[in-house]
Amino acid sequence: MRNVYLSKCKTVRIISILSDQELVQQCRKGDARAQKQLYDRFAGRMLGVCYRYAGNMHEAEDILQEGFIRAFERLKDFRGDGSLEGWIRRIMVTSALNFLKRERRVREQLEMDAAEEEVSSGDLISHIHTDELMAIIQELSPGYRAVLNLFAIEGYSHREIGEMLGISESTSRSQYTRARHLLQKMIGEHYSYGLKHERAE
Repeated sequence: MRNVYLSKCKTVRIISILSDQELVQQCRKGDARAQKQLYDRFAGRMLGVCYRYAGNMHEAEDILQEGFIRAFERLKDFRGDGSLEGWIRRIMVTSALNFLKRERRVREQLEMDAAEEEVSSGDLISHIHTDELMAIIQELSPGYRAVLNLFAIEGYSHREIGEMLGISESTSRSQYTRARHLLQKMIGEHYSYGLKHERAE
């Protein structure tokens, strides 16, 4: 544990900065200050995770709150085998998927549209800025967005994704292919619009 000394109006306050393991131990004891410190430490990064699955920032914030409630309830199960951030991240992903399932935004759409399409040869994804890519991904339907995030970003296998979403492994594979194809198309349209706008000026 580190101490940070802050001087203000001739008074000195000591703020304890706990390690991840110390945070877990204190949170398990019901220490409200430790719970707030844990939330403040990871909330910003976890909101980004939630936003990738949500339709908007309001939904992302709802998922974040639900995820932290689950995390605090399950801290007794954290064994420290991996990082605390990774453990919380997995809970956030599960919370996001549960949110989408409650809204019926994943399974029905994926099962209705299981046609596989080939990915175009030009890989535009690797040439676009990250912020622009994230904005375009948000325009995908919730089902495609979920499969794309789970496979390409979170690193789950299609078998695992199938189990998480209640779909078959082959459906997960085909929907990832289709999601990537649609993403390529949307990026191409994004670039075309940009070029037309530049020429018009």
